[in-house]
Amino acid sequence: MKKHRLLLNGRTVINSDQRFSYEEAQVIIESNTKNLNSEKKELLLNDTTKNNISSLKTKAATIPAEISLTGKEYKASDEITEATLKLDELAKILRRKRMNEGAISFDKVEVKFNLDENGEPEGVYFKVSKDANHLIEEFMLLANRKVAEFIGKQKKTFVYRIHDEPNEDKLFAMQALIMKFGYKLDLRDNKNISKSLNQLMSDVNGKKEQNLIDTLAIRTMSKAKYSTENIGHYGLAFDYYSHFTSPIRRYPDVMVHRLLQYYLDGGKSVSSEEFEEKCEHSSNMESLATNAERDSIKYMQIKYMQDHKDQEFLGVISGVTEWGIYVEIISNKCEGMCRIREIKDDYYTFDEKQYALVGEISKSLLQLGDEVYVKVKNADLVKKQLDFTFLRKNE
Repeated sequence: MKKHRLLLNGRTVINSDQRFSYEEAQVIIESNTKNLNSEKKELLLNDTTKNNISSLKTKAATIPAEISLTGKEYKASDEITEATLKLDELAKILRRKRMNEGAISFDKVEVKFNLDENGEPEGVYFKVSKDANHLIEEFMLLANRKVAEFIGKQKKTFVYRIHDEPNEDKLFAMQALIMKFGYKLDLRDNKNISKSLNQLMSDVNGKKEQNLIDTLAIRTMSKAKYSTENIGHYGLAFDYYSHFTSPIRRYPDVMVHRLLQYYLDGGKSVSSEEFEEKCEHSSNMESLATNAERDSIKYMQIKYMQDHKDQEFLGVISGVTEWGIYVEIISNKCEGMCRIREIKDDYYTFDEKQYALVGEISKSLLQLGDEVYVKVKNADLVKKQLDFTFLRKNE
């Protein structure tokens, strides 16, 4: 007898059994990973692995009060714990599959600020994506892709999130720069480009030049945008992709929800010209929001540095020009300029081929990735500009 699977497309209801912050879910994942690894090691020592490893059970995690949404310590139920761990397992399978199909992973460090009671920055910290973040990310990607596929294969007008192939000239320029650090890209075709970019991201992880190379890699990429003309999403390696999961904060998602319901109700394809205009507007507004976010981070960094003018900082040279060097401080990612005429230990000139400043007397180089010590000379909140005094190279 043949088995038939019935696929129903339409509105559904989500029943929420538990509300978690990323930090709470991460505790469940990490505590059980440690528990299971410890028990597996013990079974290996006792030589009883074959019969027992498969029967290892998860343990309900204790969520500490400081990260609990309720403000109180509690223990997650066995059922919720098992569900969270299963979702984590599936998310990792989905992520591996994406990577194997040519997706590119950019886990760039986000700069965040600790604020005092007056909203003034008193500390800087870095937000790094962990398993709980990747879990949500993978299932959001899956939902977005499936909605886009469902409508896209019907050849009806839809709002897609598209991402073109990287800029070839920028890739070759990046190749020349990263070779100075001993890295290389395989630029033969798109699949090899994706594979070698992912390998590069892995190789630079934790190195002093990580943020510089992450930024360079992102700049080689085309900018993702909204369009009714589907060309796929290069960075995610998806033929169909849209934004569906955040209608409370993104207008394109609202358009997608409305179109999806309209088509589920049997509606005919809508005007592509009308929706292309809305897509272009949404892309422009997104660009403005991104620039505003970048400016706000820069503003807070400069405000933070105003109170640290007497402090020496170790930084990495993140840019070299004929008028000076840009230095990114390692401890807080604040970037500022040391002007060439104010570097006093030698007379420096810009060597374009080496992307370096060369000392006329000492012949010493100041080039991308070099570590140097600097102090804050000027922090201009209006111009959102940091100027550093160059102290010395870290030999």
